[in-house]
Amino acid sequence: MVSLKPMGPAQTGLRFGKLTAPALQAPVNRILPFSCVDGPGSRMVVFFQGCNMNCPSCHNPHTIGHCNHCLDCVPHCPNGALVDASVNGKRKLAHSAPQCQNCESCLPHCGRNGSPYARRHDVASLVKQIADHAPLLDGVTFSGGEATLQHRFLGALMAQLKQHPECAHLSLLIDSNGLTDAAHWQAMLPHADGVMLDIKAMEPALHKTLTGRDNAKVLASARLLAEQDKLAELRFLLVEHHNDSDAELDALAAFIRALPGQRPLKLNGFRHHGVREQARQWAETTELRLQQVASRLQQQGIDVRINAAP
Repeated sequence: MVSLKPMGPAQTGLRFGKLTAPALQAPVNRILPFSCVDGPGSRMVVFFQGCNMNCPSCHNPHTIGHCNHCLDCVPHCPNGALVDASVNGKRKLAHSAPQCQNCESCLPHCGRNGSPYARRHDVASLVKQIADHAPLLDGVTFSGGEATLQHRFLGALMAQLKQHPECAHLSLLIDSNGLTDAAHWQAMLPHADGVMLDIKAMEPALHKTLTGRDNAKVLASARLLAEQDKLAELRFLLVEHHNDSDAELDALAAFIRALPGQRPLKLNGFRHHGVREQARQWAETTELRLQQVASRLQQQGIDVRINAAP
């Protein structure tokens, strides 16, 4: 009779026990140490890489996509900072920070609207960077791209900042297009002081033309944020002959009036700076048209602030 011995675990070097989850990471396009135009006071701005809209009018189009190491940008770097580091037929782009002059000559040549500058950060490294600048700051704004795509990371980051002795005084704002699920907001809102939300258009088909996406989640986000008193600011990018019809403006005013509380609307005029070729064919918004639209909205009870032209 053969005696069978209990089989132990295969000798693969694995150890059973408590597993440690990998540290949360998120792709960051860049970190702006100081800004006075991305929320109240002096602020640091963290621009996350990746967006779920594709707006021709975007002023940061290189934050929309992600690098796939296609190497198309390599010949367009005048400083030799971008290198083909492919190994065994697997394409890989290497970026040499010491050689990079941040001239951005490479960015227009990315077919994915990505950036070779984007780097993955963990929560601890971002907390340290923010803490180092915290004494000179009033707050931090998380932008993009679209910051809410990193909702788990962002929730964890803001929670640690609120507990950090050097950062507890900072106001934490999220700059968002609103295209996210209610459940994702719940991971962020307990630690956020407010959200600055963009509305691109009220009519769904028009919104899809301007962004590539429907606006149902955007409007639902605005309602949820207002109900939880986290809607710090609504913004509307006015593009003449596109989203400035009387029907659009009246629908926008009615939507804002239906939100709980008093919600200011920042009215921005469309400008060509930084946008892609399609949007360069659109007319820039004139100061006269901004004033006309502001007047129409004010007559309907909306607190409108015209953002100064750059």
